[in-house]
Order: sequence, then structure tokens, then C-alpha cells
Amino acid sequence: MKKQFIKVVLSCAVLAGGFTVTSCKKSSSSKDVSRATGWKINAKEGGFQYNTDFKEQETAPGLVFVEGGTFTKGKVQDDVMHDWNNTPTSQHVQSFYMDETEVTNVMYLEYLDYLKSVYPPENPQYANIYKGALPDTLVWRNRLGFNETMTNNYLRHPAYAEYPVVGVNWVQATQFAEWRTDRVNEVMLEREGYLAKDAKYQAAQGEVAGTFSTEAYLNRPESVYNGQIDSLQGKAKKDSVNTFAKRSSGVIMPEYRLPTETEWEYAAQANQGNREYNNYRGRKKYPWEGDYTRNGQRVGRGDQLANFKQGKGDYGGIAGWSDDGADITAQVMSYKPNDLGLYDMAGNVAEWVADVYRPIVDDEVSDFNYYRGNIYMKTAIGEDGKVNILRDSVMYDTLPNGKIVAVNLPGEIKMVPVDEEETYLRTNFSSSDNRGYRDGDPGSSRFFDQFSDEDEEQDDSKKMYNSPKHSVERDSAGKLVRQYDQSNNRSTLINDEVRVYKGGSWRDRAYWLDPAQRRYLPQYMATDYIGFRCAMSRVGSKSKTKNKTPRGKKVR
Repeated sequence: MKKQFIKVVLSCAVLAGGFTVTSCKKSSSSKDVSRATGWKINAKEGGFQYNTDFKEQETAPGLVFVEGGTFTKGKVQDDVMHDWNNTPTSQHVQSFYMDETEVTNVMYLEYLDYLKSVYPPENPQYANIYKGALPDTLVWRNRLGFNETMTNNYLRHPAYAEYPVVGVNWVQATQFAEWRTDRVNEVMLEREGYLAKDAKYQAAQGEVAGTFSTEAYLNRPESVYNGQIDSLQGKAKKDSVNTFAKRSSGVIMPEYRLPTETEWEYAAQANQGNREYNNYRGRKKYPWEGDYTRNGQRVGRGDQLANFKQGKGDYGGIAGWSDDGADITAQVMSYKPNDLGLYDMAGNVAEWVADVYRPIVDDEVSDFNYYRGNIYMKTAIGEDGKVNILRDSVMYDTLPNGKIVAVNLPGEIKMVPVDEEETYLRTNFSSSDNRGYRDGDPGSSRFFDQFSDEDEEQDDSKKMYNSPKHSVERDSAGKLVRQYDQSNNRSTLINDEVRVYKGGSWRDRAYWLDPAQRRYLPQYMATDYIGFRCAMSRVGSKSKTKNKTPRGKKVR
């Protein structure tokens, strides 16, 4: 512990009666002395522990920093499809981080191999964990096309290692991001001495029962690695005060996640590279400068700037001439990045984003970090008053297409929706599920129940988003029983399980390369042209500038 220095300032005042009063003011010249109480911070004797050396958030593996700001979200070009689902609005985005490229096949295979090792599929309890994470390789099949080579090879063959993974639905993409968060935080804790160097590999190889969960570590660290954390701690264990890292330690990284639609569109536009007025007002057509898809610079003039469908029956151009270098997907980093250093923000594959789809963007309520899809949860507390850890149980969910996915893995925290304890007399939110808030449907009104007829069930035909309600379940023999919605009153495919995907793909014409374009697909479906990349929120300062002098203060 560094030696503490306290500077004592004596100020004297002579009163009218001739008395001299000496007042002593202690102002700490050390960051390890509290300006609130004068107590020592991080003292060996105990007391308040806090990372006073923290400078700024570290850029996590695979990410690029995106400084936040204001921009025009929405489509300003001609809407030839007449979707009218993204009218221009002025929005502000906080700084965040974005994956440099789409998640590749080899990155996703690392995830699959980890699940297969830690949760062996031959164990009946874990049988559906690995299976539920597998991409749908059958998305390549076409009734009138020969694509079996991609069906059999695209995911696993090393020739496609650095190609974007496809056949992954929205649910699987979010689960990959959760897994990635835990693996990166294991590395961070190992580097800072909180975990032994071989801890993560012992768990991955099945030598240690259980695995690491970031939230479980923060809430009940003694439960991590199935309660074997004591034998897997690093050099920090020697310091009895800092046995475990806390959020206040500054070591734990924020979670990897899917970017919001607003973040993705902001990052794709990359207006930071050009401060022209028209770009600020949203006149930029593509992630690059100009109104054309070909390179206009001297070097590489005429080359295509993205991988997309150029015309009917033309997925790459004439061989050896005017070719974009790919017929299906292309290896990541095959084309120039945008001004933020992000690759393939147009073309190659379209990408899942976090938002639930609605044709309405309600900027009247929110013009800051706009996002539709909030479901507020809290940790479940057990009878012992501690956070409930799912020690040996696995929670599964059956998707509408019959695919079974793991909702919670062993060792993770059980989460439950927030209730009246958190919502009572609040003005900023009143329920756990806010996906349908102010979406135009009468049922989204906050006081809808007070004005509806309680004696008469609401007619689905009068609802704006009365999408089909298929059901799927398993019988006693384990066979899937599917029941299709036979109603003739359904008028839309939009519901709370439909998600936005952005960007043009190798199957799309140039029209869809515009970052403002938005389309939707049920979150349980996958295709051969939709992939994803991860994002991470920025904590702390907006920018990464070295000059940390507060505005209005002089530098001495």
C-alpha cells in the first residue's frame, strides 16, 4: 500500500476583539484518502475498498471503440418499397464498442466445442444444451439449387473458418454473447490474479465440475466452479481484503450483447469520418462516401466495395472482370472498413440486432439510446436470503419451430421479472415487459385495463398486432406435437418475438445496403444470409481522448 500523505493548511483570522483563531483544513493530496470522510481507502486494516487507479475502460477482445453522438436515424433516400417503417428522427447514442467483423465460423465453433466439453451431450441432463446451440446448416438447401457442399462444409471446413457464421437464430446469437462475456471475464480475472492461470482450462476440459458465470461470481463468488473456487484462486488470495473481485474493482468487463438497432445504424453510417453538413443530416447513402457501390479512388478504381447481388442471376460479376470476389458470403475483412474501422457493415451477411420490430419509431418518448425490447429482471432470492444459483438444474425453452434451447445453464443466477416492489409509484416504467409500450396497439396504453370491458374478452381481430399463435409441446414419449393457428382473423406477422435485422447481404440488391433499411424475422428462425456481431456498452467518459482536463478548468 502506498504511503499516505496529508497536506495540512492553516488559515488564521484576527477577530475584532483581538483574538487570533486558527482553523485547520485537511485537504487530501492522495487519491487513497476519502474526500467525504477523510478515512483511508483500500487500507490493509480494512474498510472501504475501491479501485482508485482506474483510468478508462479497456477495449475487450475483438471490439472497436465507437464514440457516441447525435445523428439522423432513419431513411432519407427514396422509399421504393413503401415500407414507411423508418422515418428520419434525430437520435443520440452513448459511446459503445462494436465487433470489428461479424462473428465467424471459427469463433462460433470455439463456443460449440466449449459447450460439448463442459456439458457432454451424452449426459441426458445436458443433451439439449449443445444441440440447441448448433446452427441450422440446412438453411443452404434450395428445392431447385445444388447447395449440398455448403450444407456439409460451410460451418466446419477450415476453408470457411473466417467466413461469417450463418444459420444462427436471434436466440442463439444472444446466448453466444452471454457465453463470450463469461469467457472474457475469466481471462481478465486471471490476468489480475483473482483466478489461477489454469482455472479456465480445467473447467473447459471437464477437470473441474461446473463453470464460471460473471453474475454468479459477483453475487455469490463462493458458488463459482460448482463451489470449488477456493482451489482455483490466484495470487490475490494472499490479500485477505481482496480475495474476490467486485464490480468496484474495475476488472469485470460489461457484458457482450447484440447491438441495438440505433447503435448498429449509427456505427454503419460512420459519420465521424466526415463532418459535412449533409452527412450530419443523414444524407449518407452507404457506409462509405459517395452514391455508388464501386471504388472511385485511383487505387482499385471500379472495384466493388461490398459483397451483394448485382443483378438477376449475378451474385459476383463476370469471372475475372468486374467481380466482387464472392458468390456466397466472403471472408471477413475482404473489403475496406468504414471510417470507424468496422468491416462489412453493408453486404456479406445481414445482421441481427437486439430490437423487437415495430413499424413505429417513437422518438417522442425517447431520443437517447433508443431501443425497443426492454424486459426488466432481477435476481431471485432463496429462502436463505442469498441469490439463487441454479446449481445442477438446466432450464429449457421450446421455440415455436420445435427447437429446444437452454435458457439457464448450471451455475448461473436465476432471474425473475421485476414486480410491484420495483415499479410502485415509479414514473419511468410500470412493468417488467416493455416490448409493446406505445406501439400503436390499444393494449399498449398504460391504463388500457381501466377502460376495457372486463366482462368481455378483447377480440383479437381488433388488435393491431394479432399475429398467428402457433403452439408446440412434447408428449409423454418426447415427440413434438405442433398445432398451427387456424384462425382467419390474423392480419400481421408482427409480435413480441419478431426481431430486426439490418444491412444488405450477399443475396440482396444494392438497395438494401443503406444502413437505414430495416427488416424483421421471428427470433427463432435462421437463414443463410443473416449473421451477427456483438457490442459492448462504454462505461465512464464519452471519448478516449488523453486530455482529461474538465471543461472550463485551466491547465497549470
